[in-house]
Amino acid sequence: MPGTPVLLVIAHGSRDPRHAATVHALVRRLRSLRPGLRVETGFLDFNLPSVHGVLESLAADGVRDVVALPLLLTRAFHAKADIPAVLRDAPARLRIRQAEVLGPSPLLLSALERRLYESGLSPADKSSTGVVLASAGSSDPEAIAVIADIAREWWHTGWCAVRPAFASAGSPAGFPRTEQAVAELRALGCARVAVAPYVLAPGFLPDRIARGAAEADVLADVLGPAPEVARVLLERYAEAVVSAPLALGA
Repeated sequence: MPGTPVLLVIAHGSRDPRHAATVHALVRRLRSLRPGLRVETGFLDFNLPSVHGVLESLAADGVRDVVALPLLLTRAFHAKADIPAVLRDAPARLRIRQAEVLGPSPLLLSALERRLYESGLSPADKSSTGVVLASAGSSDPEAIAVIADIAREWWHTGWCAVRPAFASAGSPAGFPRTEQAVAELRALGCARVAVAPYVLAPGFLPDRIARGAAEADVLADVLGPAPEVARVLLERYAEAVVSAPLALGA
């Protein structure tokens, strides 16, 4: 539709080809939910097209308004520094709104449960199953607090217990790795232990999560192109459309 801002989904990028393939699958699902919306994908690193290249192409096409949506689950360094820096280099004719990151959202909790049930659990297993909420990790206090809050909220929906875990070596000391959280839940007496990766696409850190889940009973898949994730993208887009454009020259 004329006058409707273009949605630019900004992914981190990875040397692992599964990452880009998953991002593109999610964007295809998003387009199927909103057929009239122009959706483009740009990567910060490793993959093409780059965010800067997509912005240049949009300006050349005569596009005026863009919503830049970080394909990130928490507000950490990429959302606070990397992406705003790239957007400040955008062509001057573009009016850009940076949408919020995807999490936290009740829809993402629904997507996590979907992945666990697809991996063999059932709703009847909740009260006897401990879950490791395994995220990539961060050194950003805000992002860490959000992961802890999500784990607490998810536990209150009926699981035996939910423990956050972090895959990145950059996370603060004292925060458990996946294998440590699995052992904690075993010691707590949960009848079974499941690992739910709170990550969007495969890659180096998700593979580390999978290795850490070796002693768990269930390992769920990454969130990937789950329909709930696509719906969160549309929610963040709608919220950003009514916000003020970024002051890119600041």
